Amino acid sequence: MEQKITITYWQDGEFWLGYLNAHPEYMTQGMTLEELRDNLKDIYLDLHSGQIPCPRQQEDLVFV
Repeated sequence: MEQKITITYWQDGEFWLGYLNAHPEYMTQGMTLEELRDNLKDIYLDLHSGQIPCPRQQEDLVFV
């Protein structure tokens, strides 16, 4: 099953840095953009498998 998550990333010198928008406290890096994406996928899987305890949650709050 294909899943889609939003990430933020940038290049700083020779490294690519980034984080999952829903969990910006878990930042990672890679030597290539593809390595960064793989690292971000690993963080996502760890967060949603319970390997990282007490992850912060994010949601849209609707006011009427």
